Amino acid sequence: MGKTVPTLATAAAAKLTARQSIQILNDRLRTHGAGGRVLMTAGISALDDGTRQQVVSAIRAFDAFTEDNDPHGEHDCAVLELDDLTVMFKIDYYDLTLSAHSPDPADPAQTVRVLTVMLAEEY
Repeated sequence: MGKTVPTLATAAAAKLTARQSIQILNDRLRTHGAGGRVLMTAGISALDDGTRQQVVSAIRAFDAFTEDNDPHGEHDCAVLELDDLTVMFKIDYYDLTLSAHSPDPADPAQTVRVLTVMLAEEY
């Protein structure tokens, strides 16, 4: 609870690259549910409340990004194993109308982030 929510404003002095900005925005959405929308697929919604909460907690806590699972360094997708479930999360970047890709995913003024949580079999 005592963690500070990362923002671009607090890191502006660092002259971030586009990739670093995207990573911060994605981490903010994934770990705090801030700066975008979170969707759960039918498979996740059908899980019991306790299991669903474990999935959300695991996604929020996930920080094992590597070159293999995050080749673009954006922290936008991963697969997690939870007991007998294989779960995936994916962040997509849309324009403000949600009808096309964002023209600049590093700019939150031009981007709606959508984090989708799904069972791997639903992908």
